[in-house]
Amino acid sequence: MKKKVLSLILSTAMVASLAACGSESAPATTDGGQSTDTAAQTTDATATTETAETAEAGEYELTDLYITVDGTLTANVDNGQDAFIEQWEAAVSEKLGHDIKLHINQPEHSGYKDNVAQLLTTGQPGDGQYPDALIMSATMFKQYQNTGILWNMADAYANAEFQSRITLPSINENMKTANGELYAFAPTYGNGCVTYIKQSWLDAAGLKVDDIKTFDDYYNMLKAFTKDGQTGVIAAGFGKLDEAPYINYMPEFWQGAYPAIYQKDGQWVDGFQEQATIDALTRLAQGYADGVIDKDTEEASTKTAREKWFSNDQSTSEGVFTYWAGTWLRTLTDNLDKNDVDTDLGDDRLVQLPPIKEIKDTWGGYINREAPVWVITDDGDGDDSREQAIFDALIETMLDGDKVQTLWTYGAEDVHWSTHAESFTTNPDDPDKKKDYEYAEGEFHLKQSPNDPNSVWKKNHLDPVLVIAPLTNGFVDNDELVQAGNKFFTENCVDAPQSPSSEILTEVEADLATDKTTLMNEVVAGKKTAEDAIAEYQAKWGDTITEILDELNAQ
Repeated sequence: MKKKVLSLILSTAMVASLAACGSESAPATTDGGQSTDTAAQTTDATATTETAETAEAGEYELTDLYITVDGTLTANVDNGQDAFIEQWEAAVSEKLGHDIKLHINQPEHSGYKDNVAQLLTTGQPGDGQYPDALIMSATMFKQYQNTGILWNMADAYANAEFQSRITLPSINENMKTANGELYAFAPTYGNGCVTYIKQSWLDAAGLKVDDIKTFDDYYNMLKAFTKDGQTGVIAAGFGKLDEAPYINYMPEFWQGAYPAIYQKDGQWVDGFQEQATIDALTRLAQGYADGVIDKDTEEASTKTAREKWFSNDQSTSEGVFTYWAGTWLRTLTDNLDKNDVDTDLGDDRLVQLPPIKEIKDTWGGYINREAPVWVITDDGDGDDSREQAIFDALIETMLDGDKVQTLWTYGAEDVHWSTHAESFTTNPDDPDKKKDYEYAEGEFHLKQSPNDPNSVWKKNHLDPVLVIAPLTNGFVDNDELVQAGNKFFTENCVDAPQSPSSEILTEVEADLATDKTTLMNEVVAGKKTAEDAIAEYQAKWGDTITEILDELNAQ
């Protein structure tokens, strides 16, 4: 069963990756869902087997820990990962009383889903490649939950030391099965996307963000922005139909639609067949025909869309970009600054658009996605001692409130952050961008990024605002722009629908996503109507969807 289902996941994932026109897996992300593109990175992937049993029966001493992570671990190979690993090993050794060597496999972010499928299908524990633990998006987790490959960590989670400090218990409680099993752990809540608008473009059009209250207002703004090679909006695809919450990159066009299986009034339904999706596809097609949606959107990755939006060549750029909240308000602003875009406006060059009326009337706000999770692989030997040792070394320490949690939150001490007296200057050779920083002894602060001395480091894997158990050492980054971004999102978001878990759906989900994406792109390009596309989908998938819904509603 395990290998069969995993092989299905692998084969269908490969088909989806070839047909999805440059789509990327969201990061989980992070970045509270905050995506970072990284090169393929593997640290000590060929090291020897990771574990050794002690003489005492029932005990298990972990000597090597293999983890697979996506781009949400920003301390990558080029950004101080060696220091992160060294300090993690020292801190965990101090906590557990024995040494553990950490091995990090960090594949290319855009191919992460396929890479994981290959690792879990072809590998086995102890081979130097197979992960002991790994990061998964909520959608990936639902695909693997019923395969038998993941360990039920319910008891370990219930007895974890950090339980006494959890401020958001519902995040993980809601992931438990009807039988109380827990196959994943979310250290943060999910985060989501908000719509950013360039202030200079609003000024040029004679508009204010307070003027944009309805879809008609939004669409008229896009039309005002679309002229002389410039375009209203760009996104990484018209919809991300292989990754929940599906609609977050173009929420104004999707409005109340949810093109996936979700719960509605207590029953599981297929949102792709609903009238709301037909209406959304029709709006997207109109936007594409009118030229207010950038033509590159269909094939753009998140990296491509970002870089075109904050490019120093604004003559072929766009005015609107919906992307991750919080830290990304700072990141996008800094990238505009690096490219000499609207430098006279400083930190005021971007504004965040409150949810338009149609979004508020349907969902209630921007969608806060289901949280990315950590999972532990089960070796299937019936003995939980290995898996418990992995939990203790990785997840228990990740939320220790102090040294290890700080490593996951901000990175390595004196590499990514420090409490020592320090002064430094970014962009010292550019009078318009030059900025001086000075900190007293004992004052927590972030340092210059290891691979870019002209930018200040932001965070590592855990967002301190989203984490379910806060740091207890008082370390906090006081970037006012990040705080403003997080405040805006939390005041304007609602939780995403829960992802379904079904054996039939697991087998066909990647093929469904591929077909839905193809149909969506054909409608937007004007090759067929939305009604015809949905009819074609129903003809091919109707019986299978009925089986899936029956299975889900019987649970």
